[in-house]
Parts: sequence; structure tokens; C-alpha cells
Amino acid sequence: MRHRTVSIAAAGVVLALSSLFLPGATAAPQTSKSQPASQIPDLSGPWFFHGGDIRVNFDLGPSAPMLPWAEDHFKANQQKLNSVLYCYPVGVPRIWTQPYIFEFITQPKRILIYYEFQHTVRQIHMDGREHPKDLLATYMGDSIGKWEGDTLVIDTVGFNDRTWLDNTKRPLSDALHVIERIRRPSHDVLEVEFTVDDPKGYAKPWTVKRTFDLHPDWEISEHVCEDNNTYLFPNGEPK
Repeated sequence: MRHRTVSIAAAGVVLALSSLFLPGATAAPQTSKSQPASQIPDLSGPWFFHGGDIRVNFDLGPSAPMLPWAEDHFKANQQKLNSVLYCYPVGVPRIWTQPYIFEFITQPKRILIYYEFQHTVRQIHMDGREHPKDLLATYMGDSIGKWEGDTLVIDTVGFNDRTWLDNTKRPLSDALHVIERIRRPSHDVLEVEFTVDDPKGYAKPWTVKRTFDLHPDWEISEHVCEDNNTYLFPNGEPK
């Protein structure tokens, strides 16, 4: 990769040991039929944190108040190592806090978001389908989307509860529902607004907005978590 000014290994350690919070709220969208290819907005990247300051960008402010379920799990999580150190996927919305570039790959009936972090790939179905009734719970959930003008609206459910909302170890439940609204207000700027709704863990939904800058001369590099964390666990994964 060319002209990268961020130390990825250092950034990964900072994130693994630092805190994120989340703030506001909106309603879930309904999916629609695919938009004609000639009308699909261009979200191509690569994209990275606005201003390049990861300390600012992963501190998202306070979330909605926790309910008893979340309070209990939050306290228990304080005794656990950050799941990133075990190379587990971070889930949504936490994926947006990782200091690695990402790109969009647009196809006729789906959009892929390719994150450099752990080479995570999200599949956003754009063909008007609904979420399956028998979803298998996963880290990244099941995502369906539609275009509202120049905004990509993504509706994601079907999460497992094996990761966290943020690096403060704030928990999430299998009831989590995330709505993302992604648009390009200018050629060099991308806005990602996501609403977090987890009725099992939090008193109400809240909304966070993040901004990313275009870096056309950057390229996604190989990121192998199992290799990158050997300096933390030289004798293998801790028991």
C-alpha cells in the first residue's frame, strides 16, 4: 500500500485498550427494489477517518441508558480481555470504529463493504428481499439495503451476542437492530450515520454520525489478525 501515514499495528493496540461510546435516534427503513445501475450513487473509496485522528474518531460520546441486562453484562465484561485480541469479528456498529481503510464494491443486486480490518466483508442485499425468518445469528448480522436518493440505507439484524458495541465492553444482545445511512456529501467526504436499537439492553435507540475522507492513492493491505497479535500472546491464546 502507498502513502499510508497510520501505524496499523499501533492503532490496533490503541483500539483494543481504549473506549468508545455512542449518542440520538431514528426509525428503521423498509427495503425496496434495486435501483437501476445508471442511477446508483458512487461510494467508491478507499475511505479513512476524517482528519486521520483515531483518538477523536473512536470516542463517540454517551449511549442511551443501560437496562439491568446490559448493566450486569457490562460489569462482567470488565473482567474479560478485549475480543479483538482473540481475532474475533467486531460486529456492527463497532466495525466503524476500527482505524483501517474500507471500500465499497457495487454490484447489480448487492453491495459489498470490504474492510481492511481482519479482511471483513459485509454483503448488503439490494434486491428488495426481507430478512429471513430463520436467521442464523452471526457477528456481522444479516443486511438488506435500499437507496433513498443519494443515501444508502442499510437495515441489519440477526446478531449474536459474542462481541460488544464498543471497546468499553458495552454489551449487545441478539435483539440488536442497526440502521446505517451512508452518503457522499462531496467527492472527498463520506458520512456514515448509524442508529443502534437494542431493546433488551438499552432504554431507547440512539444515533451516531461518523465522517471519513477519501484517500485515492491508498490500497487495502493484508491484515492477518492471527499473525499481528503474536507479540501479545507469544505462547498462544490465553486460557
